[in-house]
Amino acid sequence: MATEPNRQGLGARPQSRALRRDNFQMLSKLGLVALMMFGFGYALVPMYKAICTALGINVLSVSELRVNGHGKADAAGNSQVDRSRLITVEFDANARGPWDFKPAQRSVQVHPGEVTTVMYEFRNVQNRTMAAQAIPSYAPMQATAHFNKLECFCFNEYTLAPGEAKSWPVVFVIDPKLPKDVTTITLSYTFFEVGAKIKAAGAEVKAADTPVGS
Repeated sequence: MATEPNRQGLGARPQSRALRRDNFQMLSKLGLVALMMFGFGYALVPMYKAICTALGINVLSVSELRVNGHGKADAAGNSQVDRSRLITVEFDANARGPWDFKPAQRSVQVHPGEVTTVMYEFRNVQNRTMAAQAIPSYAPMQATAHFNKLECFCFNEYTLAPGEAKSWPVVFVIDPKLPKDVTTITLSYTFFEVGAKIKAAGAEVKAADTPVGS
């Protein structure tokens, strides 16, 4: 009779080891899943840009992919200006929010191969700081691969204080290989707020100083 508890204790030890082993395996699997989720989230932005670029969905043109690091060399290779053609480039601005956003000029006429600079103007008319960015689009679609931007404010996030105004340049060149039937190109930017809204300076302090029931 005295040896019965000892036998039960000896039998419980393998079960305890098996339980610890199962718990360790479960934690290892959960850790692996968490690591994979972190890696996927980290790679999501470049994957999104790569997919949108491949499909031509409202992003930088395929030719601009070369500009990000090799654009100046490509522009030098296309330095021959086709003065026999004039292309009208129209500029559009869509502001999704209470702020002013517009091109300094509505259109220009350029020769293919000619480097041109235009300015876009932005003003934060709100009483709070805001963060925003712009995404470009092109029309017609067949002009997208031939519209090379050498300098652009698109896809960069900007923070503007209340009442702050900024001007950003867009430097571009149209490839002389642009189809002959394309005589007008529209470059459009949509400027929208990103992230959480930033409260007006002192708003929380005033709220805290207001007596209850006033």
